[in-house]
Amino acid sequence: MVNLSWENQSSVVEFVLRGFSSTRQLNIFLFMMFLLFYILTVSGNILIVLLVLFNHHLHTPMYFFLVNLSFLEIWYTSNIVPKMLLIIIAEQKTISVAGCLTQFYFFGSLAATECLLLAVMSYDRYLAICQPLRYPMLMTGHLCIGLAASSWLCCFLLTAITMALLSRLTFCGPNEIDHFFCDFTPLVHLSCMDTSLTETISYATSSAVTLIPFILITASYSCILAAILRIPSGTGRQKAFSTCSS
Repeated sequence: MVNLSWENQSSVVEFVLRGFSSTRQLNIFLFMMFLLFYILTVSGNILIVLLVLFNHHLHTPMYFFLVNLSFLEIWYTSNIVPKMLLIIIAEQKTISVAGCLTQFYFFGSLAATECLLLAVMSYDRYLAICQPLRYPMLMTGHLCIGLAASSWLCCFLLTAITMALLSRLTFCGPNEIDHFFCDFTPLVHLSCMDTSLTETISYATSSAVTLIPFILITASYSCILAAILRIPSGTGRQKAFSTCSS
């Protein structure tokens, strides 16, 4: 995508996040609502982390991955919501180009990591229900750490590719982002350079980190459902379903 009319304009040094266009009264309501949701989300996930850390009965693979997911949710929401709250209540809508790219990097990395962690958790439940006798030997502590670490590292490295391409773009036209945080599509639309390579690589990597986990999750839970339906007792089926829902 090339915007030739912007070529002779000076480079943008900051963006303006337009956020929500509403009245002062509605902004106060939105601020209170999002602040409440943010506090509940962060405090709830911190509580989960503390419960698992201090309860030795919960030191199992399932809860290990759940702690990773809770930590991710804390970081994920804290990357976006505080700035969004400032936009709503104080109308501090400007953000530097570096700050915007950094926010996008963590947003993209954490979103991708969440997809992989959910796939890992579904694989853990598949082994626990479909291979119960071999589960302790298969899902070892080293494997749990390796799966979690690989999920984090892989997604942060993949997003770094898109981040590197984005950082090479020149922004020299309008600097208003019609969003409440820095996302990929609004950013590339503001560039005055050809963004076709950046968009192609970004969409390819994002498709991979969503489609592959989706296939793995679907396959795992299909096998789990089939295994549960073969359990003769209602109590056994209920217990198996409860472990998946947790």
